[in-house]
Amino acid sequence: MANRLFHFIQKQMRMSHVYQPLMLMTLLDNGGQCSDTEIAKNLLIRDESQIDYYRNITNNMVGKVLRNHGLVERDKDTKTYTLIDFDSLEEDEIAALKELCLKKLEEFLDKRGKLVYQHRRKSAGYISGTLRYEVLKRAKFRCELCGISAYEKALEVDHIVPRNHGGSDDVSNLQALCYSCNAMKRDRDDTDFRKVRESYEHRERDCVFCEIDKSRILAENQLGYVIFDNYPVTQLHSLIIPKRHVPTYFELGQAEINACNQLLQYAKGGSLHHDKSITGFNIGINNGESAGQTIFHCHIHLIPRRRGDVDNPRGGVRHVILGKGNY
Repeated sequence: MANRLFHFIQKQMRMSHVYQPLMLMTLLDNGGQCSDTEIAKNLLIRDESQIDYYRNITNNMVGKVLRNHGLVERDKDTKTYTLIDFDSLEEDEIAALKELCLKKLEEFLDKRGKLVYQHRRKSAGYISGTLRYEVLKRAKFRCELCGISAYEKALEVDHIVPRNHGGSDDVSNLQALCYSCNAMKRDRDDTDFRKVRESYEHRERDCVFCEIDKSRILAENQLGYVIFDNYPVTQLHSLIIPKRHVPTYFELGQAEINACNQLLQYAKGGSLHHDKSITGFNIGINNGESAGQTIFHCHIHLIPRRRGDVDNPRGGVRHVILGKGNY
């Protein structure tokens, strides 16, 4: 057995995280047998994002309350908390205070149960490392709400529409949030996600994009699809269209924006693969009749451009107003 373990660790172990060696170390430290709870605790000890999360709670929530009541003080240089006048407490007083705290804790847990930690049960299940990486890469390793870098604050990948409200594990329904924004989102967001889910199914009778011929669809995900434009400005001109009937881009939800961005990347890649002469793209959205919109179901134009396709491309989309393209 020793040889198998040495060989696996040295030659076969392929790591996407720290978990494998930590689990083996835990088993080796506990006579070769250990509960999944104990293994999880040892993984948690090495999880910097969890430490950061609870350090934030310590300093900005519970620590702040206790400081305001004059019970503790914090040394900003050493980042150390001190219970004020602790030296004046007798041993029996310390024991009685601990017992009182324990009683308060038990009363609270009896009243609230698992809801106490519901803010940490974010996605109600496992999100694969591959999906996590794709979401973080799309977000450029920054929180998609506040914009903070992953180097400054740990990011969490979570569902936009939660699983327990019908949300899927599709990458378009996942977002990268720092632990602070994710906790605030959970605590303050009172949206009825059932209505959001139902709204995704809204289709309009006689709308050409709601009743699209399935044979025209080049690619699709849960919330959108791609087709070629019937009246292309250039060859391979495509449209990215949300499935829900919504008039303009500004009425899309974040999950739909993610889905459309995913399909934009797909359409761009497909265009470049099929036509090596493409050297650029225009991305355009007409929002409202005065902006030239003729089909009032949101759609995004992806228009491939080639060197020399017009005499002077300078100004690009500015040419939608005659004479404003050149400046």
